Amino acid sequence: MPSASSAVSDSGRPVPSSLWRDGDFRRLWVGQTASQLGEHAGLLVLPLFAVLTLNAGAGQLGVLRAVGQAPILLLSLFVGAWVDGWRSRTVMVLTDIGRTLALGAAAVAGLLGWLGLPALFVVAFAVGALSVFFDVAYQASLVRLVKRDQLVRGNSALEGSRSAAQIGGPALGGALVSLLSAPIAVAFSALFFALSFLSIRRIRHRESISERSERPPRIWRRIHEGLRFVVSDTSLRTVCLASAAFQFSFAAMMTVYLLFLPRELHLSGTAVGLSLAATGPGALLGSVLAARLPSRFGYGAVLVSAAALGDGAFLCVPALHGSSAVTVPALLAVSFVFGTGGQLVNVTVMAVRQAVTPDGMQGRAAATITFVGMGLTPLGALLGGFLAEEWGLRTSLLVTAAGMMLSPVLMALSPLARLGRALPALAGRAADPRSP
Repeated sequence: MPSASSAVSDSGRPVPSSLWRDGDFRRLWVGQTASQLGEHAGLLVLPLFAVLTLNAGAGQLGVLRAVGQAPILLLSLFVGAWVDGWRSRTVMVLTDIGRTLALGAAAVAGLLGWLGLPALFVVAFAVGALSVFFDVAYQASLVRLVKRDQLVRGNSALEGSRSAAQIGGPALGGALVSLLSAPIAVAFSALFFALSFLSIRRIRHRESISERSERPPRIWRRIHEGLRFVVSDTSLRTVCLASAAFQFSFAAMMTVYLLFLPRELHLSGTAVGLSLAATGPGALLGSVLAARLPSRFGYGAVLVSAAALGDGAFLCVPALHGSSAVTVPALLAVSFVFGTGGQLVNVTVMAVRQAVTPDGMQGRAAATITFVGMGLTPLGALLGGFLAEEWGLRTSLLVTAAGMMLSPVLMALSPLARLGRALPALAGRAADPRSP
């Protein structure tokens, strides 16, 4: 590997021989870890508060989850076009402030006894909207901080931090709801976003972004450029379709799952959090494997096999019966396998996407894939609530878990499955994002 004095990033910035010697990368990693802790704790705290404290039904829980995911559908394309013209550090800092204030206000309202379902809907939408900005910005920030040949390791480290959040977030959120109160759990989520703000604001590198012309392209033109770029690339187009199939089914399955655990298996909030947190250790393993397996077995083979293994694990859950002494270890195993396979897919897909995308298109490419891949999640959440009411929890869980298997099937039937041991190149695309 080149020395620190000889290695230079695509933006002209010297890059240390090790990512961990780069103070700005460490600050991004710490900030993203804290942000993901707050996000994953909140994803469990708000639904558990609705189910256990407000006695929300399946339909109401579906609506709550749909409201929190609706910003993905409504905002992703606009956010991608907007982020490409701004420094990602600025965007992340502002969104951390916003999420801290939103959840802090919710915690105060809860302590005063004012945190009902309408307030939960408002908080879920606000945090979801700000998270769209943060997620697009942090994906674009990595490309502006490191060399392209460091993308896999950088993504592995950042996705590893998300895995750590999946360990601590749900477990902490579930325990706080059970042992203390939902407002206290919400306050802890706000604290994590505040910690993310304190870390990311210390990033010193001034990113190189495209200069704004006197008459910058209109927002719709920039959105169209991002859509056209993703649609024209076979790998990215397949990622969109497979992601859409997975996220729609996963949103439906999770709505049923969050009802199935406490009501069908009679698990406490702590046990629910522990079961979900097991995804984290699996994801940590997936992050480690993602830095090694693609270069050994090929990116395509890893994508298809990891998706099939991880998604297929949930097909075992509807068969569970009995006491928590039996069901909790089984749920831990399912979550671990799902976390391992899912993280392998996440890191590998992100590396492929970043490798084939010019720097000036990173934000729009990420946002377009997010829009197509996750835009249907609100409808999936609503479908999960509807199926749970009409078909029952166990049958609905089996159907929605089976739907997740469409994702690896789509990848296996596409050219994405034939990717080799090296990341694809830009294939001669011009760096100018407006180039055809």
